[in-house]
Amino acid sequence: MRTLFLIICFLTFFSCKKENNQNTGKNSTSSDSSVISQTKVDSVKNESSPVEEIKKEYEKFQDLLITKKLDSVKFEYDCNGERSGKVVFYSDKEGLRIIQHSYAEYSHFSSVENYYVKNNKPFFIFKEDVSWNFDGGTPEKPITKDDITEQRIYLQNNKAIKCLEKNYSIRSGDSHNPNPQKTANKEVNCSDEELLKTYQLLMKNKEKRRKIQCL
Repeated sequence: MRTLFLIICFLTFFSCKKENNQNTGKNSTSSDSSVISQTKVDSVKNESSPVEEIKKEYEKFQDLLITKKLDSVKFEYDCNGERSGKVVFYSDKEGLRIIQHSYAEYSHFSSVENYYVKNNKPFFIFKEDVSWNFDGGTPEKPITKDDITEQRIYLQNNKAIKCLEKNYSIRSGDSHNPNPQKTANKEVNCSDEELLKTYQLLMKNKEKRRKIQCL
């Protein structure tokens, strides 16, 4: 009887020990899985997308421009009265930072192109086109309407990786005009070829200081 009791105690002890080991293994596996999952999350958090990096660089360059920490040189051009414009090159000790190209065609269209440059390559382009026409009113007090298109082009190695566009209209004397800051951008198919050609053309003329004819 005493022998049977000892055997039962031994089996009970062995069973408990095995169960504890299994629980320990499960806890260890769960802990390892949690660590791996957290590591993946931290890794994703630490990885900035190219677009986010471009936004940071843009903000830095804009701050330099607004605080007037960039030197500038410019030239103007007039292409037979059909298109006239001005090109301003902004730079600092690190090199060229921003090119601003503003021009008008005839009397109802104007555009401003801002090229943000790093290591002589554009990484972001902001373009704003404005076309206007008469939109009612009277001969004494006509109403005009500006149709505005903004384009934002994010570039990596001279290739567009994301393009945004917003469109809105502003009417003279209208108190209900949209707020451009609150107008949503929409992602569109990238069309950067013409702007990159213009950039190369501007760079070829960057040493010009006098008024020239066509670019």
